[in-house]
Amino acid sequence: MLSLIAGMLLIGGFSGKLSAQVTDTSVRYNQYGAVVNRTPLHAEERNGILVLESKDQKYKIWYDARVQVDGAMFFGDTYNPIGNGTSIRRARFAVKSQFTEKWYGEFDMDISNSELELKDAYLEFSPNERLSLRAGNYKEGFSFESTTTSRYLTFIERPSAVYTFAPSRHIGIGAMYHKDWLFGMGGIHFQTVGDPEERLFSEDNNKDYGTDEGVSFTGKLVAMPFHDDFTKGLHFGIAGSYRTPKTDSEIRGHERYSTRSLTSINRKKYMDTDLISNVDYIVLGGLEFAGYHKNLRIQGEYLISNVHRKKFDEELPTEKFDGWYVFGSVLLFGGQYNYNTSDAEFTQPTRGKSWGDVELAFRYDYLSLNSSMDGIMGGAGEGYTLGLNYHVNNNVKIMLNYAYLNHDRYASGKNKLFVGYDENGVLTRDPRKVVDANGKAGEDFSFVSIRLEVDF
Repeated sequence: MLSLIAGMLLIGGFSGKLSAQVTDTSVRYNQYGAVVNRTPLHAEERNGILVLESKDQKYKIWYDARVQVDGAMFFGDTYNPIGNGTSIRRARFAVKSQFTEKWYGEFDMDISNSELELKDAYLEFSPNERLSLRAGNYKEGFSFESTTTSRYLTFIERPSAVYTFAPSRHIGIGAMYHKDWLFGMGGIHFQTVGDPEERLFSEDNNKDYGTDEGVSFTGKLVAMPFHDDFTKGLHFGIAGSYRTPKTDSEIRGHERYSTRSLTSINRKKYMDTDLISNVDYIVLGGLEFAGYHKNLRIQGEYLISNVHRKKFDEELPTEKFDGWYVFGSVLLFGGQYNYNTSDAEFTQPTRGKSWGDVELAFRYDYLSLNSSMDGIMGGAGEGYTLGLNYHVNNNVKIMLNYAYLNHDRYASGKNKLFVGYDENGVLTRDPRKVVDANGKAGEDFSFVSIRLEVDF
């Protein structure tokens, strides 16, 4: 009898402990049955972005979504018909997290027009507030306008020279440093992973030929006078990149430069070098300048690309291309431009009214893919763009652009597009047969484009 009572008490005590464990609300398990650490997060909206953050601010996670709906209508008596149209220019979704004071991670993808493309995907370690080390897929440190996020662009499309020469995102490792008036970043970069076709070319070149995917050494330095003044500032930058041929081209050892001339709706690429063969290495260079004072801003860049060629042991002529742009803008209703010295780039402007602000901007840009009459003549062109932006609130921006494009007679899209009339009055794709006077040949047109953008 005593043993039965003792057993019942033992079972009851065990059940009590088990019941206490089951009802302990502080314990949570993951999908693998392991007890996990727990940190309460506080949710709030910060300038239109949902942010979840711990009380001690050591852990933070937020979402960055962006949709840009574009449309364009074209005007002019063109040699080659241009179709009006619309597109989802970007449909981005990113998850970003600050794990501790020193660790940060980001994953970003674009699903615009039903095409999945990986954008940023990297891990970052910051041993102190001045230095950051980064590894993964991210933008190389080249070109002021290229490294500026598309959510803060002043015009619907980046200048042709930036679109053509700036290397954008590649897998790599690098470092960023900033202190007071100085900013610098540099890295070693390898293959692109964004475009499925480029990735397929790279994999096939590896599989079929055992070809190295190529390497790039890219970096820039920026001086920022008035770095401690929030109402005004200057930006002086110099950038460079040494690049061996990547395997994302269909044919190994080749490079190609081309552009759609300030629009994603018109799919024609007027300026196009076609595939440049026997590429040994490429040197990119860039100079950057920007200045702002309250509601006024000016910005410009000059970019060059020297393509060094070699066939066996014979040095071939170097193909030299360049381009530049300059633009000015003003916020009309008391707003102010903001510049982030930690990243050496402009961020979201402050609006001057409760209903928002209106921005007026004008840009001139020029690109030449003409190297020499005995070498590559891919065409040249200039663009004049007038922009009007309505910054509604932290989440909504409406952009309206009018642009005029003027191409030369060599901008024939790899000899696929008409560039003028021959001596018989017949349209021709051969610039050598065009009888129009200088400045008259080549495709010229204008267009109006609109963008409806939401960021959240």
